Amino acid sequence: MTKNKRTVTLKKLPPLIPTKNPFASLARAILYQQLTGKAAATIERRFLASFPKKVRGYPTPQMVYEMPHSLCEKAGVSRQKEGYLRDLARAFLDGTLKTKDFLTMTDEALRDHLVSVKGIGRWTADMFLIFALCRPNVLPCGDLAIRKGFMHAWRLKKEPDEKRMRQLALPYEGKYTDLSRTLWMMMDERNKK
Repeated sequence: MTKNKRTVTLKKLPPLIPTKNPFASLARAILYQQLTGKAAATIERRFLASFPKKVRGYPTPQMVYEMPHSLCEKAGVSRQKEGYLRDLARAFLDGTLKTKDFLTMTDEALRDHLVSVKGIGRWTADMFLIFALCRPNVLPCGDLAIRKGFMHAWRLKKEPDEKRMRQLALPYEGKYTDLSRTLWMMMDERNKK
């Protein structure tokens, strides 16, 4: 395989802000899975509006665990995602997810820990590592926009597999998150044309 010497100039991006509510971050990631941003935002808004007005932001794990099915149905949350949200709430309530350890776990250990919850896969875990915990070295190779970003930035003829992406990304070791965010931004700009 020939070496591709192209590189990407990392964009100056606004800093990420760590979450104060890991439950809300993971619940939001579940709601957004496999939907366009606009559709997911509409469902999330309806979902949150269906809880009592006194609830600011996201409901507690207890509230989600006890929510009636009709609430999810009315908000447009699929039955499968409703089950995932309940499983996530249960994992917070019974201590399956050890949130106090999140900050000290390695990226890979935390991925393994998170995927023990139904509805959380590697992609969701990577999004949590990037956007909720602000980890600096995450490259979500399973993300379609990342694969397309590699293809565009390195002028590849086809979408690269994980091994190829990791080879191309080696010069950015330690800054994979910045590379990921740059590729997402590039693809957003390209899609607006």
